[in-house]
Amino acid sequence: MLPFLLASIALTLSPGPDILYVLTQSISNGKKYGIATALGLVSGILVHTILIALGVSAVIKEAEVIYTAIKVFGACYLLWIAYQVYKTPASITLNTSAKPQKSMLALVKQGFIMNVLNPKVTLFFLAFFPGFIDKKAGNVTQQIYVLGLVFMLQAFLIFATVSIVADKLTRFIRHNEKFAVFLKWLQIIVFLGIAVLILV
Repeated sequence: MLPFLLASIALTLSPGPDILYVLTQSISNGKKYGIATALGLVSGILVHTILIALGVSAVIKEAEVIYTAIKVFGACYLLWIAYQVYKTPASITLNTSAKPQKSMLALVKQGFIMNVLNPKVTLFFLAFFPGFIDKKAGNVTQQIYVLGLVFMLQAFLIFATVSIVADKLTRFIRHNEKFAVFLKWLQIIVFLGIAVLILV
């Protein structure tokens, strides 16, 4: 559980569409709107967790070879993500000019839909979760649900914290190129580390 939690925190802190969207909403409309957006995004994770739990647990019961293939595919997928991050310039751009007039409920719904309709999230969970499943520990489906809930909880706490300190965090990121480079290489190391963990 501890390695999973640490990897999840590192992944959540890495710059990406979700955390940048929360950050932008917080800057544009206030921390309450950022937290509402975070709640919607995190709620969508539950749908992906259920899909993974049903699919992966069924595969594990059916064939060891197929499960191994899933793990190899997952590791390769994470290595590909690491390569994509490597090719991307180490910079973070936030568009704070637009101020959409949306209610907090609307932002919750929008965050939920954004997450659920993103197939990359399902693929990522399919690659991420198997590396932390211990078939000897018992019910695989139950393990996936627990991991999913832990991921949701830490993601929401981090997103909420980002919303609260959005102004200071934004100024720091904008004026510190070294920090952007650090975040870039943090992502690469995390993705490579999880890929290796899954393979071994």
